[in-house]
Amino acid sequence: MFNRTTAYILAAALAAGLGLLAAFHLLDRDAAAPAPELQTVTLLPQPRQLPAFNLRQSDGTPLVPGELAGHWTLVFLGFTFCPDVCPTTLAELAQAQKQWEALPESTRPRVLFVSVDPERDTPAKAGEYAHAFHPDTLAATADIPALEKFATSLGFVFMKVPGKGYDENPNDYSVDHSANIALLDPQGRLAGLIRPPFQPLAIARDLEVLDQVEAAP
Repeated sequence: MFNRTTAYILAAALAAGLGLLAAFHLLDRDAAAPAPELQTVTLLPQPRQLPAFNLRQSDGTPLVPGELAGHWTLVFLGFTFCPDVCPTTLAELAQAQKQWEALPESTRPRVLFVSVDPERDTPAKAGEYAHAFHPDTLAATADIPALEKFATSLGFVFMKVPGKGYDENPNDYSVDHSANIALLDPQGRLAGLIRPPFQPLAIARDLEVLDQVEAAP
């Protein structure tokens, strides 16, 4: 599993992630670029269309690009055995989701948790985990090639890291993964990024501002 091909894939994904971050930094320096006043979201100069992907949602239905249309969506990669970053981030996002509960469901921002540990996380298990933080959270996973393609399209990376007892116990491993949150616009395009540390109330406000801008004539 940990061969030269895997290393090449991870290197390519990392390069894509660095390129995406460079684009964000260029945007930060471009004071002339028109953009809404946001506290924590960094927008891309132009939204970027994602390549086709096919994940499996917690209810067993496919998650394809069209499923994400119509809402602003926050995408976070993780896994249910994650000891700290994942539960902390999902708890913080749940605080933002509580701020949106009064908004119409048809336009309410969404949170998508994607497990990058399909060996241990079935779609149903990923969903049970995510729903424990907030019932509206979407959850999905897929096989490793599909997850690598999806993560790379967001500028994210992940990698299985065997523990000391991995040779005797195949479940003794962790998964290193990007800790940023990707922002998809209502057309399902990659529109921005949120970096930690996360500020739930600022995230909630930024998404409401973006929704108002999107709805403006």
